[in-house]
Amino acid sequence: MTTHPSIEHHPDLAEMRTRFERVTTTPRAQAVEALALITGLYLAASPWIAGFGILLPLTINNLIVGLAFCLCMGGLGSAYERTHAMAWTAVVLGAWTIIAPWAIAGEMDATRAVVSNVITGIVALCLGLAMAAMAGRTRDTRV
Repeated sequence: MTTHPSIEHHPDLAEMRTRFERVTTTPRAQAVEALALITGLYLAASPWIAGFGILLPLTINNLIVGLAFCLCMGGLGSAYERTHAMAWTAVVLGAWTIIAPWAIAGEMDATRAVVSNVITGIVALCLGLAMAAMAGRTRDTRV
């Protein structure tokens, strides 16, 4: 019977952690994370900033999605090896933000709400894609 050492000491795991750490320390990754946090905070506060807080369903949606976006993208810097897959969740949240004014029941088509959500959604979508692309670059492509 053979005994195997803990997976924590496996050389491939140590190498993978080193690569993920390198990705998160680049200025590009730090800029994407900072912009993502600002975007999420804006999305959460946008009903009051842009002046469509009276549209209660969209206000609640933006608050929840904005905070969720911050949580998804905020953990990437500190625990990238465990959270880089969350970048794809951020992409979905960005896409939802774009279509939310039309998808939510009720009169949500106020111009301010549509413009704010579409622009913020496009920015969130692009930031999520940028972070997901950085995750893809860390993978070893050797055959």
